[in-house]
Amino acid sequence: MIKKTGLISLFLFLTVAAPLSAQPLLPDDGPLYGKESVPRIDILIHPDTLAWIYENVESDHDFRAIFVFDNGNIHDTIHDIGFRLRGNTSRYSAKKSFKVSFNSFIKGRKYYGVEKLNLNGEHNDPSVSRAGLFWNIINKASLAGSRYNHVQVFINGYYYGLYISVEHIDEEFVKTYFGNNNGNLYKCLWPADLTYRGANPDLYKFKTGNRRTYELKTNKEADDYSDLANFIDILNNTPDEQLPCALESVFNVQDYLKIAAVDIITGNWDDYIYGKNNFYLYHNTASGLFEYIPYDADNTFGIDWAGIAWENRNIYNWEHPSEPRPLFTRLMQIPVYKAQFTYYLKQVINEITSKQDFLDNLFVIRENLRPYIAGDPFYPLDYGYTIESFNASFEEAAGAHVKTGILPFLLERNSTALQQAITGNAAPMIKYIRHNYPFEWQPVVINAFAEDDGQMSVRLEYRTNGGEWQQTAMNEATVNDRLPGHNGNYTATLDGIPAGTLLEFRIKSIDNLNVTVAKPCNPVQYIIPPQNTLGLFINEFMAGNKKTIADEYGEFDDWIEIFNGSSQSLWLGDKYMTDNLSKPTKWAFPDISIGPGSYLLVWADGQPEQGALHATFKLDKAQEEIGLFHNTASGMVLIDSVSYTDQITDVSMGRIIDGAVEWKLFTTPTPGTTNSMLGIPENKPNLLKIYPNPNNTGQLRLTEEASFSIFDPSGREVLSKVKSNEADISHLKPGVYIVKTVDGGVARLIVL
Repeated sequence: MIKKTGLISLFLFLTVAAPLSAQPLLPDDGPLYGKESVPRIDILIHPDTLAWIYENVESDHDFRAIFVFDNGNIHDTIHDIGFRLRGNTSRYSAKKSFKVSFNSFIKGRKYYGVEKLNLNGEHNDPSVSRAGLFWNIINKASLAGSRYNHVQVFINGYYYGLYISVEHIDEEFVKTYFGNNNGNLYKCLWPADLTYRGANPDLYKFKTGNRRTYELKTNKEADDYSDLANFIDILNNTPDEQLPCALESVFNVQDYLKIAAVDIITGNWDDYIYGKNNFYLYHNTASGLFEYIPYDADNTFGIDWAGIAWENRNIYNWEHPSEPRPLFTRLMQIPVYKAQFTYYLKQVINEITSKQDFLDNLFVIRENLRPYIAGDPFYPLDYGYTIESFNASFEEAAGAHVKTGILPFLLERNSTALQQAITGNAAPMIKYIRHNYPFEWQPVVINAFAEDDGQMSVRLEYRTNGGEWQQTAMNEATVNDRLPGHNGNYTATLDGIPAGTLLEFRIKSIDNLNVTVAKPCNPVQYIIPPQNTLGLFINEFMAGNKKTIADEYGEFDDWIEIFNGSSQSLWLGDKYMTDNLSKPTKWAFPDISIGPGSYLLVWADGQPEQGALHATFKLDKAQEEIGLFHNTASGMVLIDSVSYTDQITDVSMGRIIDGAVEWKLFTTPTPGTTNSMLGIPENKPNLLKIYPNPNNTGQLRLTEEASFSIFDPSGREVLSKVKSNEADISHLKPGVYIVKTVDGGVARLIVL
């Protein structure tokens, strides 16, 4: 699926779609984190190496090993992976935790989109389920948090027990959830209290032990902490009356309030609010805001080391009583934020943690995991747990640090939290404001997410060139949300505007008590750029190159084709390309020219060290935007851009002919050559008709008999039929799929 910034008619199943959003992108579990089974993971490593790892528990050295994954349907063997211990105190436990790195020895390699796996032993938790339940709630609340599932871990054929495989938080994680990974990502561990240490950014590089408390995980070469220092300065030093506008200009406050609510409902004390520990901060370059990402959630649901009854602790005084926690305490001092936090807390309780199906699922989990606990040789070693401990742990305390079972903790926490919650009106909450970067005379599409504890109206307020403010209604889009009964995605479209016009806009919401909120405090500003006057085009691209064309190093990397449709040679040395339209200077073209009617292939591989035409960014198959920008003297004018979703491996997207408005799929891609070559088989418009679509019946039908296959977004074939006009798709998870016939027909299938 492709999205183009302009009025276009697209062949095939392609439609004009909403622009990329700063809203977290929530991926499906996929095969790696699927919960239909308990997959088996085998690690094959030299016994002497394994012995060394166990004797040197503080080492983070990656050792070569073989990784085998088997979930009953998929059996993959991957050589030359990195293997080591992970964690902090768990390194000294009998049941240790492990990190698997697919890219340690083969740069850039991924397995189902991830570069690393965290295999957590959960030795503190007799249920081996608390962390997974936390991530499940985060996911249901539409927040960015790790995917997970339970797995069996074998090393050299010996069963090491039942583990939780938890998605690693790194540049691939933020790319998956936020659509970009060029911002600073900080891993924040104890004592990360976010207190002000001074204006010098280097003051926040202080160490605890042998690591930085705020450890920069991306952009390490620049090592620039200016953004973090600015955020902490605003958080700590802005007067109360100015804090909302100032803080919301640098931090996603709304999502953090919801994460804080989940932390408190689940008793997650080893977090920022109480433990000044276990979170990440990511500077999201799509929105310009820091995102708070929770991490390491095993100390939850009644696990306690401090003698505190977390199920009864006051929801507004959760923080440590004698240490500063400005991010939580300052927000609770702002009445509008305190009311919105209360709204999110009630929402999560009423729509997730108190629902009977959620509570009943605790015992489904117990039944599914019991066989793998029974034979776990490391399960009893740290705290003497037995299979009886496991059976009882969902409903009863287990002594020592496990003060209550999961179910009684949840019931008590839900009840006391609702009793402690203040009553009153929460002002409308507005976030994820985004537009589509239109050219002159192209429709302006503006999106936002808004919600309230009652009825509300949502309007777009805008003006051009400093004129009078105008308003138009925003309509709720038909987008499914993880919280039942909620949508909250609003959109409005304005007619095209001449080039050079300054457009300013903000979102205004009024609730049923006549409380009005307008966001952002300072309206968004955008100068409408002219149409492509240079004749320089993004002509074709591939975001899933496995075998189509290799670069000079023999690597099958993603690529972007540039086409000069003008009648003269164009110098590219003052132009830029990016995968984030809000960051136009992400990659500068080298000092080269492109002749009239010529093509230039750029490798989007994130490996600029490999050559002048290797960009600093990669493409994402699921969702991405590509922009071509002029020089700084022009004001960084946007020359050309395209946004897309749901790409297919070894199928490119290109203009129907070179430089044309319409785009189409190329099952035979044309990198470096014309898109209108004779004899190339191309997908024809609407050859394949399928119904019902969207589909919630479990049965797919075609209007004509054909041999066809269905592919998931990763390009993996999930179903194949020979000469048929129907298929049973009841086993497919909700999501977007591609249906292809052997004669080139293509359709997009949405499974609900």
